[in-house]
Amino acid sequence: MVICKAAGCDVEVTKKGHYLCYSCWKKQNGKGSVSKPAAAKKPSTSSNELLTATKIGEHFSISGQKANLLLSDLGWMYKPRHGKGWKASKQGKKQGAVMSEVKSSGVPFVMWPPKILKSRVLKRAVAEFKGEEPVKDEQQSVPAEPEIEDFRKKFPATYRCMDGHYVRSRAEAMIDNWLYTNGIAHAYEKKLPIEADVYSDFYIKQGNVYIEFWGMESDAKYARRKAVKQRAYADNDFNLIELNDADLNNLDDVLPRKLLKFDIRIL
Repeated sequence: MVICKAAGCDVEVTKKGHYLCYSCWKKQNGKGSVSKPAAAKKPSTSSNELLTATKIGEHFSISGQKANLLLSDLGWMYKPRHGKGWKASKQGKKQGAVMSEVKSSGVPFVMWPPKILKSRVLKRAVAEFKGEEPVKDEQQSVPAEPEIEDFRKKFPATYRCMDGHYVRSRAEAMIDNWLYTNGIAHAYEKKLPIEADVYSDFYIKQGNVYIEFWGMESDAKYARRKAVKQRAYADNDFNLIELNDADLNNLDDVLPRKLLKFDIRIL
């Protein structure tokens, strides 16, 4: 019988020609049990990690609540008509929005891909909200068509409406006054949430609806301007109501019906 030669070990060596027991042999040859190195911690963020409004707000030095409001104002998400939380709009989903919900309550909310932080449209909205000038690269957006700029200069906003808006034509004043007297909050000449400099006639936040009045359609330059704007609405799948001269004398019939398609009801 051969006893293990390792100090303090009195275990019998069972393998012929060896002087160490199996356990001591493993230790001597570096094959003993060793603790596994701690797994490297994953970084807190990654290129694929979705962002909450709070994270977006932190990036732009605003609150998560303000970030939600800006994303809503861009038409990328909206509050459900019946319920709490936020839901992604068609435009938001095009930006990569993903729906989630609070586990404890089921309240829906929207998460965003990291690329949203580089969006020129969102950066511009944040700069406007904070009263800052857009940084140089934000000013490299797609310019407006020259004919659109010519139209804005040719027809300055001199018609004063009941709500204080100044618009460019009598027809726009009629539409603005109709919206005001029917209690529909609206903006005049709101820029579309795209890189090109295209402005709507009217915007209704409830339902994310844009209104365009088409006049002077017999004018070739105006017709080209109309085509540019229609293409912008169609390419981005925006909610659009179109009005023409024939609708002006029947706004009480035409607008309630068109607004109802976007779940906006006149009381």
